[in-house]
Amino acid sequence: MKKILLSILFVGVASLANAQRSEVNAAKNTWILISNAGAKTLPETLKMLDDGLAHTDKATADEKTSKLAESWTYRALFASRAAQIDSLDLANSKAKQKIAEEAITKAQSLSPKEDDKKFLKDANEFIEDAVRNRGVFAYKKKDYATALESFNEYTAKNPTDTNMFVNAALMAKQLKNYPEIARNYKAAIALNYPDAALLYKDMINMYLTEVKDSATAITIIQEAAAKYPNDNDLLGMETNYWLRKGDVAKSQEMIKKLIDKNPDNPDYQTAMGDIFFKQADEFQDARNKLATELEANRTKVDAKKKKEYDDLGAKMRGILDQAVPYYKKAAELDPKSGYPLDKLKSIYSFKNDKANEDAVQKQLDALPK
Repeated sequence: MKKILLSILFVGVASLANAQRSEVNAAKNTWILISNAGAKTLPETLKMLDDGLAHTDKATADEKTSKLAESWTYRALFASRAAQIDSLDLANSKAKQKIAEEAITKAQSLSPKEDDKKFLKDANEFIEDAVRNRGVFAYKKKDYATALESFNEYTAKNPTDTNMFVNAALMAKQLKNYPEIARNYKAAIALNYPDAALLYKDMINMYLTEVKDSATAITIIQEAAAKYPNDNDLLGMETNYWLRKGDVAKSQEMIKKLIDKNPDNPDYQTAMGDIFFKQADEFQDARNKLATELEANRTKVDAKKKKEYDDLGAKMRGILDQAVPYYKKAAELDPKSGYPLDKLKSIYSFKNDKANEDAVQKQLDALPK
């Protein structure tokens, strides 16, 4: 009798073990079927994936088969593939991704076999595709916040994809999220993005025009210029920065670099002339103030102020003399531009150089109307 009962018990245990294992086998067979199913509609494929996922619900709930990496591996495959192909359904895609990620973590903790490792790699790639696709779909719908969230999530998973960092920055740009623009641009630059100079320039313009942070802007300008010393745009940006700051010496240094690299560019010649002309203007303002005071006290001329007035005039002439060759060169390089000629005329007028003033006026008169 005992022998009979024992036999029955062993049969029952074997049947239970087979039942437990059958869910894993069913999941495996379902995955094989999906992999070889050919063209199917989205609802049909999702139904097959849900069926496979249902088998893994049972396999991972069982005390014995829940300890198999294989059970969790197939669960990760079904959920990640559903997240990938159903990316348009944001809620379902995210929910399936969560299931897949939990399954991947569990499978990796159970010493997966080589086949399992391959499938887990596939599952991770499905998840990356799902995240990227959700970002693209959100962008197309002009849902820039969701797109940014998705692209940031993708770069967290795949931190070497320079293009996706740039995509994230562009979404942040739509949202005027300046810290995110800078963070993503800097990440792409650090990964040697091919057009990194363009990213630098966009970031510099952002800090100058949007954020109004000139200190950060010049730091980035100088970093970029060190990497791209032959980039005229970056040199121009640094030049404009020093011009706005009123640092004459630094401005002249930067423009000289531009002229040395591009001696036939009339704009750079004009810019150097303008720096000298602006200095002369500042002296003229001080000189005009003194002239007013001297005029008010004509009966008793202040000799000290008169000397100061004359000294300012001499300084002006000296500075304007330095501007002349640059304006002449600019007019020579761009004979259709009246701007450098107007400046030359003003200089000659101040110096009472009637011959040169008349000659320049003839050039101005000959310009196309």
